[in-house]
Amino acid sequence: MPIQRVHPGPRMSEMVIHNDTVYLAGQIADDGSTDVESQTRDVLRQIDELLAQAGTDKSRLLTATVYLADMAGFAAMNRAWDGWVDPANTPARATVEARLAAPEYLVEIQVIAAR
Repeated sequence: MPIQRVHPGPRMSEMVIHNDTVYLAGQIADDGSTDVESQTRDVLRQIDELLAQAGTDKSRLLTATVYLADMAGFAAMNRAWDGWVDPANTPARATVEARLAAPEYLVEIQVIAAR
């Protein structure tokens, strides 16, 4: 089976598709000057766009890993997440506190979805 790499760069591809599985790289907000909830909404919008490019959507999510710069933002992240996730098709999810690539980023989300 072929492997399709979408938006490849020198270190990583933004998305990789193999068979009927779509792997997204961790997504961060376009604007790092906003709060956790706003950054989460922006990240989820980006995930929607990438999944659509791959011919799938959030109802087909298999797993999600949420990285928070500070677990104090957990409730704010969940407000955005709960308004976005398909309640009939929730993925397996882990949320961890981690130092992100730059201090302005408060949340990063990586997902795997089926097509």
